[in-house]
Amino acid sequence: MAGESLVQHRLQKLLELQKRGINPYREEKYPRTHLAEEVKGNFPYLEGQTARIAGRVMAIRRHGRSTFLDLQDSSGKIQVLLRQDKVGEERYELLEFLDIGDILGVSGQVIKTRTGEITVEAEEFVFLAKALQPFPEKWHGLKEPELRYRFRYLDLIVNERTREIFYKRARIIQGIREFFIQEGFIEVDTPMMQPIPGGASARPFITHHNALDMDLYLRIAPELYLKRLLVGGMEKIFELGRCFRNEGISTRHNPEFTLLEAYIAYGNLDDIRELTESLLFYLAKNVLGGEEIEFKGNKISLKPPFQRVSLSEAIKRETGIEWDEVKDVEEAKGVARSLGVDAEADRTKGEVFLKIFEKLVEPRLIQPTFVEDFPIEVSPLAKRRQDNPSLTRRFELFIGGEEIANAFSELNDPIDQRERFKEQMKRREMGDEEAQRMDEDFLLALEYGMPPAGGLGIGVDRLVMLFTDSPSIREVILFPLLRPREED
Repeated sequence: MAGESLVQHRLQKLLELQKRGINPYREEKYPRTHLAEEVKGNFPYLEGQTARIAGRVMAIRRHGRSTFLDLQDSSGKIQVLLRQDKVGEERYELLEFLDIGDILGVSGQVIKTRTGEITVEAEEFVFLAKALQPFPEKWHGLKEPELRYRFRYLDLIVNERTREIFYKRARIIQGIREFFIQEGFIEVDTPMMQPIPGGASARPFITHHNALDMDLYLRIAPELYLKRLLVGGMEKIFELGRCFRNEGISTRHNPEFTLLEAYIAYGNLDDIRELTESLLFYLAKNVLGGEEIEFKGNKISLKPPFQRVSLSEAIKRETGIEWDEVKDVEEAKGVARSLGVDAEADRTKGEVFLKIFEKLVEPRLIQPTFVEDFPIEVSPLAKRRQDNPSLTRRFELFIGGEEIANAFSELNDPIDQRERFKEQMKRREMGDEEAQRMDEDFLLALEYGMPPAGGLGIGVDRLVMLFTDSPSIREVILFPLLRPREED
């Protein structure tokens, strides 16, 4: 039967139910006493007792005057037995109008069948929602990634792994909040619409406020507003929220993503390094139950301390190239070409070496590794190293070949910050749309005095990828951005 005919067939069943005075979309609530896994997990205590459950019908097995169903709720599946002599002949006939995907409420005795399966033997049942659209049956599954992302609700119904990923994501986010609160931080909220996008190098999304007749930007990072709070005297703060970057889509990038940022006043990069190690170890222990994870076939320990290496040393280890022996950007580009790395569009030696690192070194950093001492050209918000002003007090943390965290000793010198912004503006004038903009309001805040601070940023989606061994960021975002259906 074609898809359209299947829908018509289900609509006929709905009409038949309504003719019999049954509304499958009734307003009354259906109070459950147990979830499926609670019934199975507590069988010795519930055997012979009455349980009231509800869920979606995932399988129907008819045997004359008996019908078995698999009923699925948020905890899992449980078998339901409906017998004509138990529910009554008139009620049993209603099962003719039951389809896979319908949502039922069932009340009955908890038993174990002859085959040993824990079952709820129905004494009564009620339609709670009639599914008019057929969905992929469990033995076919829903495997095509694009379809899974587009019809996430179906993906959640038929794929247990998908449900587990998003339950685990929820526990990770809850664990992040618990950790920071235990460490004495407070959670704050900063604007998602900003007159000047800042805090990262990225192209923003633009929107328009009608009443004020002004363009605004969806934030690319909360950083500059969080630093305003440090100026205001809030000393240990964190924010978990959505950020938006008008960039390409890949297995590691989605234009809308969740970002964690945290700041410690009167601290520096060393405090943030220790905080980051403690956070990831805490999440591993409390979400996964151990200190080791598996990602892309690699066993990875999250037990502190993590490895540390400078950016220049990491490049030398992999390529043999000595950073300090390369005189200028043109020579650096020649080195990049010899290594098969396209860096022709980059304007500084630091940018070229960062591109070499990203292409050749980053994928090989499997065990947790802090890569430190980034060049000033690519770190406009980080403090300089006192012993080498061309480098900054910054690290990026890599695990499983993925960037997980970015952190600075935060720049609090308003004069230096203004000069960094000026350099960024020159880059914009030369066509770099991702370069940061001059933010006079932020500079004014710095001029009132910001305490020394350490700051941390973690992409939560990539962290969830790591903890769930997911190959793509789309696997861990409930509704990733997709083209409209008609353009597929």
